[in-house]
Amino acid sequence: MSATARLALAGAVGLVLTLTACSLPYGDEDDPTPTPTPTVSAVVGGVATAAPTAAGSAPVGGGPRRPSGQPVTIAFGGDIHFAGAPGQRLAADPATAVGPLSATLSAADLAVANLETAVTDRGTAAPKEFTFRAPATAFDAVRAAGIDVVSMANNHGMDYGEVGLRDSLAAASAVHYPVIGIGLDDTSAFTPYRTTIRGQRIAVIGATQVLDDELAAAWTAGPGKPGLASAKQVDKLVAAVRAARLTADTVVVFLHWGVEQQQCPGDAQRALEPLLTAAGADIVVGSHAHVVLGGGWASDGAYVDYGLGNFVFYASGSGPNTESGVLRLTVAGRAVTAATWVPARISGGAPRPLTGTAATQALAHWNALRPCTGLSATPP
Repeated sequence: MSATARLALAGAVGLVLTLTACSLPYGDEDDPTPTPTPTVSAVVGGVATAAPTAAGSAPVGGGPRRPSGQPVTIAFGGDIHFAGAPGQRLAADPATAVGPLSATLSAADLAVANLETAVTDRGTAAPKEFTFRAPATAFDAVRAAGIDVVSMANNHGMDYGEVGLRDSLAAASAVHYPVIGIGLDDTSAFTPYRTTIRGQRIAVIGATQVLDDELAAAWTAGPGKPGLASAKQVDKLVAAVRAARLTADTVVVFLHWGVEQQQCPGDAQRALEPLLTAAGADIVVGSHAHVVLGGGWASDGAYVDYGLGNFVFYASGSGPNTESGVLRLTVAGRAVTAATWVPARISGGAPRPLTGTAATQALAHWNALRPCTGLSATPP
């Protein structure tokens, strides 16, 4: 994959737009966003063993985020399911199911997205208004799109119970496709995806801050208990971040978070984000709200995006629920040195890059969402 990402936004037809930061919208779905416990207990356990930190890396939870090593590009997409029109696309051809933004994802060194569905044809649907499931070819589709790893820590990851969870893990394992935020116990659910690109060691942790109240206990992974990595268990998530920091040059936390239809970050997001960056996360991004929220640099130098919006979804028409895009970051060790937003609109269940005036307007809208986040358009 290519490693070219600067402070410009390039659409599929080569339209270049200047960076600044904020949003696009979407909406239609189910559950409320819970409030996390805003306290952190002492860190115990962990998911990584100690190793020498790369030159240029800062100590856990502190120090400047200065560029170090070779730059790497990371692309992020929002929510993906294969119900409705996306399911028809998947059935027709998994290789093209994600659509033309696959070129943007594949051009990055690493691409991450949220797979918001159980991958199973068994199990019993959870007692909720919306449940999603997809065949095992869902993993073929995301791989063909250039997505290297997906998080399944979200409010649909266990829509078909433990049977569906086990089937999802088995289907991913069968094709050697990495998933995060889900596992047969809490240790595996919080275990990061790890990769090394041009000497840069990158760890990506997945967790969800959104779980239906009546399902949260059953869906939360625990000792010997299959489930999802819950961001409501703040101490476990912070411990995972600190452990990853010991052996990674770049630590990413990919979250399912936000309040549906709300384009400014909610209290739960604002409470969690600084705890993660203090623990050593360099990038904190996620989705859920069905609208795009603002992104930018926090005062400590971490890059935060509060809402990536929908990506492969059964949205239709021209409303805010169809607004989409890819966030593309250039990272050198702990420092995010550039960020671009590639705006898109969902049509036929797939995001399609915007061009011309439509792209310019969408980028301006994205930038206009930053002020309510308290983030900056440039690194501190």
